Amino acid sequence: MTPANPSPSPEAWTLGSQDDRMAPVTLFGLERSVYTRIARLSLEEKSVPYVLHEVEIFAPAGVPPEHLDRHPFGRIPVLRHGDFALYETSAITRYVDEAFPGQSLQPAVPRVRARMNQVIGLLDSYAYRPMVWGVFVQRVRVPLGGGVPNEAEISSALLASASCLAALERLVTPGPFLLGRDISLADLHAYPMFRYLSLAPEGHRLLSRHADLGAWLEVMASRPSVVGTRTRYEGENGATLRERT
Repeated sequence: MTPANPSPSPEAWTLGSQDDRMAPVTLFGLERSVYTRIARLSLEEKSVPYVLHEVEIFAPAGVPPEHLDRHPFGRIPVLRHGDFALYETSAITRYVDEAFPGQSLQPAVPRVRARMNQVIGLLDSYAYRPMVWGVFVQRVRVPLGGGVPNEAEISSALLASASCLAALERLVTPGPFLLGRDISLADLHAYPMFRYLSLAPEGHRLLSRHADLGAWLEVMASRPSVVGTRTRYEGENGATLRERT
């Protein structure tokens, strides 16, 4: 039996012409979202024109019904390039890197590329939740919304974040980027998480114990792609919203 909406053949996905690459790019997500920013950084680094379409998946009414058509699990981001749609951040960043011209964001050497993928996996599995939701959200976002931080959650998240930083430090060779001389998808994946961690006083102190990672964070902060994707929690000079209010 033929599916009602059969998937396009691999041949239909091939970017065979300049017109294919020039098809409009829309990213569905949230400016403040870590994973939306990761996808945006890849687009910015590859100089791909795109439109960010804000989708408030955390609204009281829930995920907008039309977004569930884009992503069956109601998550962000989702990339649409012409008539091609894609979700899952790592799939998006790899597609952007491979579909558009410019400096490659994936190392050519197999072992270095494997290390890049390992770092990304570590960040997704062990760093994102404690650094962002455990430290940043509790220490920065909750008070900004008038709430009271969960100190026990912050303490636990700091311990987990410290373990992640120690593990990451053993894997990378900053110079000036995480994997050496050239920027990679690992840098783009790590920066939004580390930046949010650094906005909490405890997170800033934790990062200050890792000189190489702190130096890397400073290098990344000056890149046009990073400056152009600053969130509402950062000022024009990198100051936090907490510091300005």
